[in-house]
Amino acid sequence: MSSKHTSGTGRAGRRAVALPLGVAVISALAFLPGTASARSDAPAAPSAPAAPGVGVLAAAADGSTMSYVVNVRTGQGGWAAKYVKKAIAKADGKVVISYDKIGVIVVHSANPDFAKTIRKVKGVQSAGATRTAPLSAQSSDDIDAARPLSAKEAEAAAGKAGAGQDEFEPLQWDLPAMKADQAHKVSLGSPKVTVGVLDSGVDDTHPDIAPNFDRRASASCLGGVPTQKDNAWRPVAKESDHGMHVAGTIAAAKNGTGVTGVAPGVKVASLKVAEPATGMYYTEAVVCGFMWAADHGVDVTNSSYYTDPWLFNCRTDADQKALVDAVGRATRYAERKGAVNVAAAGNAETDLAQDEIVDESSPDDTTPVKRTIKTADCLDIPSQLPGVVTVSSTGAKGIKSSFSNYGKGVIDIAAPGGDSTAFQKPQPPATSGLILSTLPGGKFGYKAGTSMASPHTAGVAALIKSTHPKASAARVKALLYRQADAMACTDPYDIDGDGKVDAVCAGGKNKNGFYGVGMSDALDAVRK
Repeated sequence: MSSKHTSGTGRAGRRAVALPLGVAVISALAFLPGTASARSDAPAAPSAPAAPGVGVLAAAADGSTMSYVVNVRTGQGGWAAKYVKKAIAKADGKVVISYDKIGVIVVHSANPDFAKTIRKVKGVQSAGATRTAPLSAQSSDDIDAARPLSAKEAEAAAGKAGAGQDEFEPLQWDLPAMKADQAHKVSLGSPKVTVGVLDSGVDDTHPDIAPNFDRRASASCLGGVPTQKDNAWRPVAKESDHGMHVAGTIAAAKNGTGVTGVAPGVKVASLKVAEPATGMYYTEAVVCGFMWAADHGVDVTNSSYYTDPWLFNCRTDADQKALVDAVGRATRYAERKGAVNVAAAGNAETDLAQDEIVDESSPDDTTPVKRTIKTADCLDIPSQLPGVVTVSSTGAKGIKSSFSNYGKGVIDIAAPGGDSTAFQKPQPPATSGLILSTLPGGKFGYKAGTSMASPHTAGVAALIKSTHPKASAARVKALLYRQADAMACTDPYDIDGDGKVDAVCAGGKNKNGFYGVGMSDALDAVRK
């Protein structure tokens, strides 16, 4: 639900799906590996344990090294961290990195009883395995590739660009949908504002990204340890193009060619948190991403994924509680340092406000187990963490995308994320209902998903910060919500036109389960 990639799909909205024209989004989602409870009316499964801890123990029992986070009490001179680190060594654990500012320690251990042992240590508030597969495991994972911009589509855009527009901007129906085209006549955003893209990496050599790339604030966080060596923040060959697509939506330069970002005058930084071989977004990398962003002056972060291996992390389970605690500490720290954290809601067409949800996709790094989770206890992280802006997706007709998750009290705001043209067709000269953005190697392509909606909102937040440079994160969020264009519920919501209601929207015009407070508004963001 946040989207592992939270693009049109991928493990329940895990990564942005590049859907071929004419392919129904609902059909595509129905067969995505790991899609959790694809429809809100899916039959409930018998109650199951919140998380099968056996998988973790079995993996470690054969001598395999596992990764853990240990969360300790902070303050009081750091005695807890020092004491706990000694206990970690005694329990056959090796400290990989310690984020002492938030009391999160990343540990590797082959001791199958490591977590159980360390939880009993004075000063430890929670501890758990960050994955169910050993560190040496390499699982196959479909890397959703964008659909490239075709020569025919490029030709359709040729000559259509007006004064001040970039080459392919006429194909970007999403910009006028949130008044970004009008906003650009007032301001493109400030180069003093940086948006951090926590994702699969950004190609800073792309001509639409290079002018706005912030190298100082970029790093790879794989394994939980930040590094800038050898441009480690870039995606490698055959790696997911997801992060690159997200970055272009936020800040593709307005330079006469290519596409235009929502905030084409701000900077974008790459915080690489998705493992190249597996596409997994593990807790240690996510924590590192938020910490690096916070300590390097990033003003807005975008998270278009959910933290693996659990689609929902249940605080009633000791391992999963530790993951919620660790990522939650990191997001709160980033906000205290001034960053607005924006995240995608996910692509399983699920009502996240219902009491129970069937999850058949977790854990996604070994063998998934069907379980019924209680939403009061279980969170999609980081999108459902307190303080994080949760974004749903709309299509070219301005209504909820067929795949987008929803839920009153869960969705904060909406933004364009695309949809199949079969459901929501854009006005010419745009030919695709998907979102056009940048791809590695100087290319361009289409994707759809809440992964694409979230960076639109992150771009608006960057414009607000540009307009109000002294505004706190709380102030920027307040303006983001206040300036949004209210949207009434789409009722009835029959996206495929078969006469059956596909989702029910709860709430009124000013706050509801489909659109939260409404559509993100770029024009109001640049008004003093």
